[in-house]
Amino acid sequence: MSDVRTERLNPLPTLIFSSRWLQLPLYLGLIVAQGVYVYLFVKELLHLIAETPHLGEQEIMLIVLGLIDVVMISNLLVMVIVGGYETFVSRLRLEKHPDQPEWLSHVNASVLKVKLAMAIIGISSIHLLKSFIEVGMVGGLPLCASPEGIEAVRALAGTNLKACTTITQAGVLWQTVIHSVFIISALGIAWTDKLMTGAASKREHVHAH
Repeated sequence: MSDVRTERLNPLPTLIFSSRWLQLPLYLGLIVAQGVYVYLFVKELLHLIAETPHLGEQEIMLIVLGLIDVVMISNLLVMVIVGGYETFVSRLRLEKHPDQPEWLSHVNASVLKVKLAMAIIGISSIHLLKSFIEVGMVGGLPLCASPEGIEAVRALAGTNLKACTTITQAGVLWQTVIHSVFIISALGIAWTDKLMTGAASKREHVHAH
């Protein structure tokens, strides 16, 4: 059996390297945030079940999209917690665990960046789709912050009718622009990662020969 020994570090490198554990409370905080999203999901699901007889198709679609949005943000949190801890803090040693995520076996800082960018694009897509649907539903409704919107809310208080809206066509346009910027940024990150991976592979090939 081979005797593997870890070289003892000097005090300063030991202190610097140990500082990575300062990130542990951050990841524990994200786990708490995950619990908050579970509560939010259950709350919205119960609301959907209770109000289904009084809701239209588009209103149900908006609530379901909201549930999907919560799930995608939860997936993003899992990716950050598990991938970030594995990459920047300490090994989880899940190599032989039957439930090890497929993507975790080859995760590194570059792969994590690309996956996070794609997850953010997915979340942005859900928000943009919700805005498109709401714009179609609220044609002619006043803005909630305007005097007409406040008056409409008072007039329809106690009913299930939508009295005002916070969505405008200009707002949807800006959401579309921001979503496009996310896509371009993700493509840039993926392209940069491909260039760096290709350069590293070439160096390894040269050293091998």
